[in-house]
Amino acid sequence: MSKLKIMLNGIIKENPTLVLVLGTCPTLAVTTMAVNGLGMGVAATLVLICSNVVISLLKKVIPDKVRIPAYIVIIAGFVTIVSFLLQAYAQEVYDALGLFLPLIVVNCIILGRAEMFASKNSVGDSFFDGLGMGLGFTLTLVLMGSIREIIGMGTWFGLPITKGLVSPMTIFSLAPGGFFVFGVLVALVNKLTKGKVLKKRKSACAGCPSAGACNQQEDCASAQQ
Repeated sequence: MSKLKIMLNGIIKENPTLVLVLGTCPTLAVTTMAVNGLGMGVAATLVLICSNVVISLLKKVIPDKVRIPAYIVIIAGFVTIVSFLLQAYAQEVYDALGLFLPLIVVNCIILGRAEMFASKNSVGDSFFDGLGMGLGFTLTLVLMGSIREIIGMGTWFGLPITKGLVSPMTIFSLAPGGFFVFGVLVALVNKLTKGKVLKKRKSACAGCPSAGACNQQEDCASAQQ
């Protein structure tokens, strides 16, 4: 598989949020504004790329029995670095992301790619996989954040867009608006792919190290019937 195909796979065919339906908690929580979505997306992308590369380098060294704890330690180290950088150079974004920034450590997108891809592929392929997945996640967050901010606040990246033209619908800045926009985007992707998105959800379960502890696999199987 070419490097470009690996990268585009994460952006389009296996978009972690709209196709695999992973990372929905931070997606719904931080996308009240486009800048927040961009901040979370960039942070997650940096962690994805760095953790994928390191895990790929150490895949033959890490014992199989402790691979998940080892992955979490590696990911936590990069999350800490990114948190310090945001706190130092982007304090407003750091404050807006709040608790969801350290929770990147247990994000199923990152753990899933570590388990399913980085631990089984070369460093170069792992780099582009992390980049593609990160870009797919970031684009989704920015898109959701843009829709919710424009409709809910009348601004985009803090700049007035619909001021004096349309009254803001503040519900889009709240949790119900987030669920609505997310549902519409997932339905749109599902429509454009002619239902193929449902078949991808089984991959989400396979890629999640915690899949065995939940009933999502059964739900995925039911959805495909």
